[in-house]
Amino acid sequence: MARLTQDAHALITATADVAGEKVGAARKRLAAALNGGRTIFGRVKERAVGGAKATDDAVHEHPYQAFGIAFGVLALIGYLVARRWSRNGH
Repeated sequence: MARLTQDAHALITATADVAGEKVGAARKRLAAALNGGRTIFGRVKERAVGGAKATDDAVHEHPYQAFGIAFGVLALIGYLVARRWSRNGH
């Protein structure tokens, strides 16, 4: 995301001296898209951090239940992989 933002800013800067209505309009749309993307990225990041903190709290409050759930999910995945492996003749 940071690389894309840097490239977009470089493009806006490189076209600053280019005249033309279409170029100016494209630069404005690109700047608006960057600002919108930055806002959305910030919201997603906040939600992800909040979810990670909530998960961490839940695991610390109920470590045995968390371990049991993780074990069950991994056992199910292992079963499905083994079943698919055996169906393919391996």
